[in-house]
Amino acid sequence: MKKFFASATALLVLAACNKKEDTTITDESATSEVQEDHVIAEETASPFRKVEVTPQQATEMLANKNNDTLYVTNFFATWCGPCVKEVPHFREKMQELEGQPVKFTFVSLDEKKEWDETVKNFTEKHGIGANTVLLDGAALTPQFFPANFKKWDGNSIPFTFIRKGDRTDETVGMMSKEMLSDKITSMQGPAL
Repeated sequence: MKKFFASATALLVLAACNKKEDTTITDESATSEVQEDHVIAEETASPFRKVEVTPQQATEMLANKNNDTLYVTNFFATWCGPCVKEVPHFREKMQELEGQPVKFTFVSLDEKKEWDETVKNFTEKHGIGANTVLLDGAALTPQFFPANFKKWDGNSIPFTFIRKGDRTDETVGMMSKEMLSDKITSMQGPAL
């Protein structure tokens, strides 16, 4: 049964990654943004720390911390095109908000066999290595999603969860630079 669920989850994530996003970005603007941010990321490389989290630790990471920090958590995989396209937007916001009470965490859902090389190289190349944790998708149960999220059922990535106190925002699908900026700005008000 576990093997069936793990296989089904992997297939759903793979298939759903190709879903259309709500936001439209022209190829030309996306290419120029990726190229510009790629240079920034390489200049400020972030060394990869192999930190594996269990589903229980992920739940704790996503919980209300009762402080004034804004938590931005992005679930991604290195093979997911929309995930890769939005990483430069997150990296730019990380640099812009450095020193402020904002914590960015990237949760890799890549297979374990990809962690040591593929995920390490990807996160270092994009300057998010020190902010990345590894979550084995095969260890997630169907109960994990409704226990932690209102919208996300685990069937597609990228997925971004933003929390400040009791206020949360969930986005299934890729975010444009403007959308990410607007969401962060709207959530930076006082915690409830």
